[in-house]
Order: sequence, then C-alpha cells, then structure tokens
Amino acid sequence: MPLSKLKDFLDSYNVKYVVISHSVAYTAAGIAALTHIPGRELAKTVIVKIDGALAMVVVAASQHVDLASLKAATGAKTVELATEDEFRAQFPDCELGAMPPFGNLYAMSVFADESLLRDKEIAFNAGSHRELVRIAWEDFERLVQPKVMRVAAVKRAAEAA
Repeated sequence: MPLSKLKDFLDSYNVKYVVISHSVAYTAAGIAALTHIPGRELAKTVIVKIDGALAMVVVAASQHVDLASLKAATGAKTVELATEDEFRAQFPDCELGAMPPFGNLYAMSVFADESLLRDKEIAFNAGSHRELVRIAWEDFERLVQPKVMRVAAVKRAAEAA
C-alpha cells in the first residue's frame, strides 16, 4: 500500500498520524535502530496461515509469533508461518515484508499481541521499507478491530542477533 493510499484511508477517518521516513531497512530491529524507536514500541506484521487461511499477526519488533499460543487461542487445527510465495499476490501495492497491519484492507483477520496495549501508540511499516506510520492505539483498534490476545514470545538473545 503506497503511503499516499494509507494516508488517504487514515484521513478519511480523521485519524491523526505521524509519518517517519528513514533509510531503507528490511528488519524490524534495523528499523527500530534507525528510527530510535524501542523494539517493544514498533509493531511488525507477520503473515500466517490458520487452517489454510492467510491472517496477520501483529507483535512488537522485539518479539516473535508464538504459533502454539496462536493455535490454542484460535482453536485452529493448524497454524504456520506463510511463505512469501503464498502471500505476495495478496499485497500487490506493498513492498514484500513491509505490509501495514490493516488486514481489513486485504480481507484478512488480524490478531494483535496483548503487549501492544501497554503503549498509547503503535508504529508500523507503511507499505515500504522507508516509512513508518505512528497512530494512537485506540484509532488502530477502531479501524482494524484486531483480536487481541497473547500470541507473542520474547526473542531469545541468539534469535535477536
């Protein structure tokens, strides 16, 4: 989703937001470092398959998706990470890996980790590897209506490196 399309969507709902431009970065840790946003305050979008259907899971950059917790919370038979080939066509207007967590714009369910509720704002990729958008959590929740549950685990030191 080009930034202009996301901005138009947010503007149509009178949502206040901040756009943060940064050098190209492909990992959540790299973006957090470039933008001086702590990893726990930067959200990343992970695409999963829940019983074969694509869905978004939104977790803090400093966390990873706990597939077992997601499976238990949703009552699904199978939960697995989706491959880029499986979801690429779903996001023709986004750079791969930079999808904003607006599943409602892509006909996908959205699951958000409960730890994101600790902050009043959420920052996330805006469809490219060069821009973030920061909005109030309550606006994100109102627009996206994510299912909030415990679906993340903190990365161990070896995984974070």
